[in-house]
Amino acid sequence: MSVVIYTGLSLSFEDAKKMLDAEYLPPVKRGDIYNLLEKRDDVEIIGIIDGVFHQNPAVAHKEILEALKQNITVVGGSSMGALRACELYPFGMIGVGSIFEDYKNGVIESDDDVAVSFNPETYEQMSESWINMKYNFEFAVEDNIITQSQCNELLKIAKDTYYPKRSFNYVIKKSSLNDDKKTELINYIHSKQFDIKNQDAKKVIEYIKQLKATS
Repeated sequence: MSVVIYTGLSLSFEDAKKMLDAEYLPPVKRGDIYNLLEKRDDVEIIGIIDGVFHQNPAVAHKEILEALKQNITVVGGSSMGALRACELYPFGMIGVGSIFEDYKNGVIESDDDVAVSFNPETYEQMSESWINMKYNFEFAVEDNIITQSQCNELLKIAKDTYYPKRSFNYVIKKSSLNDDKKTELINYIHSKQFDIKNQDAKKVIEYIKQLKATS
């Protein structure tokens, strides 16, 4: 069973290969799936984790629908995959993970919520996603590091910040938190090291791994 997975940001090729032997390609952009379908007739599963949002046109819905029409299983989650899965699950695309559920339930709506900037040569992530900030700041509320109103302020600052400039340090420093609280929150986030996009990317790989095992 031939599997092609678009990732590199939310989950590195190296870490993905440790989980599943598959063909891993860079974040998907407009035309990539059409090109894949044109050149290959052996692909049975396509996994979409990461995709290009603004650097190039995003992968088109019609490309994914064409893959589904050709009886290719398409699984998405984490980033672009979660967004497209939310839009296309009524047509057969499979969505996996918390971010997919957030889109599906209207908790988040914009592609900007999962977008990050990255180095196109190394795929090094250069900014932080709004959705990851949301999860981390809400954990900080649960652990009594900040209040809900402080969380709301931080998320608004993050939302109002152009996505390539988003980082925990930048957003926290712009907030009205006192200096001690800013330091406490930054240390908390660094120690927790929670990355919802990474967690969901792994769920996509695990789901595809189970598909292969039961095929």
